Amino acid sequence: MEEKQKIRVLVVDDSAYNRRNIAEILAQSGEAEVIGKAMDGEEALRQTLALKPDVITLDLEMPRMDGFTFLRILMAKQPTPVIVVSSYSQRDNVFKALELGALEFIAKPERQLAADPSELRHELLQKLQIVRLLHRGLSAQRPSRTTTRNLALVLPEVPPRWLIGIASSTGGPSALLEIFGNLQERLPAGIVVAQHMPDKFTRTFAERLDKRGPFRVAEAQHGDALVAGSALVCPGRQCMEVTVNGQELRVRVLPPAPGDRYVPSADRLLRSVAEAYGRRAVAVILTGMGDDGLAGARAIHEAGGLVVVESPETAVVNGMPGAVHRAGLAHHVLPLPDIANFLLELMGS
Repeated sequence: MEEKQKIRVLVVDDSAYNRRNIAEILAQSGEAEVIGKAMDGEEALRQTLALKPDVITLDLEMPRMDGFTFLRILMAKQPTPVIVVSSYSQRDNVFKALELGALEFIAKPERQLAADPSELRHELLQKLQIVRLLHRGLSAQRPSRTTTRNLALVLPEVPPRWLIGIASSTGGPSALLEIFGNLQERLPAGIVVAQHMPDKFTRTFAERLDKRGPFRVAEAQHGDALVAGSALVCPGRQCMEVTVNGQELRVRVLPPAPGDRYVPSADRLLRSVAEAYGRRAVAVILTGMGDDGLAGARAIHEAGGLVVVESPETAVVNGMPGAVHRAGLAHHVLPLPDIANFLLELMGS
């Protein structure tokens, strides 16, 4: 896609009011051309196959054919980047859509968009830049592979032998769902996650991760203990750090500091991981815009820990992992389906 080319968008929403507002935001940006509008999945599917848009904005609750059925058929027939535009009340549905192949989501607080949806405008324009960064439309669907190991290791509630810090942003929810789904045994490790996400979605996301595999996953609360075989997700609009007191590993959930450029701050989390675990610290830097995680990965590298980054071939956006790789900090550059298997082999050895 040429930099000066407008991104061709299909807007799908059963509300005429919402379709008009989204289309106006896109048209006024100068970045996009709305090539079609559809009020349900059936109409959207016909227009997609005929017009071949670069990206689709999708409501999930629609008559005749809902967003989930549309996604299943779309990803089988003509994989296309899809951005879900969803209300807070549809939190669980958002992650179901990501599992079906949606690229990203935008949160809208109400069913009907506000008359001056400035926050929605900012989010839509940011997602347009993500579409520009995609190498091709098919990048919206990642390859999936399930690990063949299934040792069903049962661990007592003991401090983790390893501490894994995962940093992710754009495209991260679906990447994390794949990783946690492929961790088919409880490892002697604890996992902490900094995913850039609206605050009202992180608890539901943690619950979704919890259902994907044997790791116990929860949204972190200040003072929570982290034991082997468990994971904590930083709440949205907050930052998280890990602390060690003797044999006990706990997290602190804190408001952003003036120096935190991103919230949640992956740098802040990973620096605390390096300080707490040194040579047994592992940084995993997944897809995302910007360079959050770079300073944290450097801290883990300097502490003698291990740094793993997602490779460009599967990263939806290669900003965060690419920054770490270019800085010479990555010990391993792996496609997404190989990351879980690598962790299983590393910590099972």
